[in-house]
Amino acid sequence: MLKPIIYYAAAFLLAMALGFSSRYFASQLPSFVVAHFGDILWASMVYFGFRMLQVRRPLLLSLACSAAFSYGIEFSQLYQADWIRNVRHTTLGGLVLGQGFSGIDLVRYSIGLLLSYAIDYFACKRVKAKQKIGSAP
Repeated sequence: MLKPIIYYAAAFLLAMALGFSSRYFASQLPSFVVAHFGDILWASMVYFGFRMLQVRRPLLLSLACSAAFSYGIEFSQLYQADWIRNVRHTTLGGLVLGQGFSGIDLVRYSIGLLLSYAIDYFACKRVKAKQKIGSAP
């Protein structure tokens, strides 16, 4: 049980590190990468975060929860009361809640979520195949 959580935590941290790197090294990366990869990686991080919390649950449940969370955050950016704008102007608030609604972010999140799900699906399938081989008489 602990082993899958460690893998998901590593994937979560890797997605986070790559996302921060895409911002930190923006001047050295192609503009396409800078424009799109941060949001793709943010959604991947969200997916792997849900997998850590739902390690025994179906992959599709984590995909649905991470999509609802990601899209919910994006649509929440349409709400612009003073108090939430103040929260968004903090470092943590800006990273989690974002700044303003952008429809293209929904596409980027979808790509990140689907790529993460596909990686997870095929990795799980491979692990199960190895377990079958190892347990065969």
